[in-house]
Amino acid sequence: MYPKINEILFIQIASADEKEAIKEYKSRIADVEDNSFLIEVPMQQGSSRLKRLFFGEELSIYYITEDGVRHYFNTYVTGFEEDVVRLVRIRKPLPDEISKIQRRSFLRVHANLELAIQAEDLTRAVALTEDIGGGGLSIYGEPNFSLIEGQKLNCWLLVPYRNSAIEHVAFEAEVVRIKELETGRQLCMLKFVQITDSERQKIIKFCFERQLDYRTK
Repeated sequence: MYPKINEILFIQIASADEKEAIKEYKSRIADVEDNSFLIEVPMQQGSSRLKRLFFGEELSIYYITEDGVRHYFNTYVTGFEEDVVRLVRIRKPLPDEISKIQRRSFLRVHANLELAIQAEDLTRAVALTEDIGGGGLSIYGEPNFSLIEGQKLNCWLLVPYRNSAIEHVAFEAEVVRIKELETGRQLCMLKFVQITDSERQKIIKFCFERQLDYRTK
């Protein structure tokens, strides 16, 4: 059932930016490990533009078997390896996580976390997240702190874990979309533009814990 070495993968990337989320990329499996696939840096379909991936980035992938059937799975970037060419390591799905039905539910979870934000003019506010994932998050707009699409923000996120530990995660984000809700509030979608691997990993850990909470309820 698993794709083999040299098999082609077709990839979409989780993004709050709808234009980016619908783009499809193509890659090739360079090696298979016990818990990972090593793939070449993806190339956008119809062009020669390579797509740089980041640690923790969430991917929706399908491959086509010899009988012409598409098999889908969701995964995320777990690391990189420098060989003759740069390779991307992605999590190998469990057999029951591979489906013939497309599933675009990325590792993004609903969570109301406190986020301190600072704009380029140094004005500050505290907002609540609506959801969060390895590639970005959504926040509710605040009446006294207006945001616009394309705006860059310095952010500090308060991340609680199941063992009662709390982490502070710092990153720079960009507002990629603003949606007007029926309640009159705004929902602002942000993507990470500068975040260290260690900080992103803290967010991914929180998302995994929250998903486990959902499954055990």
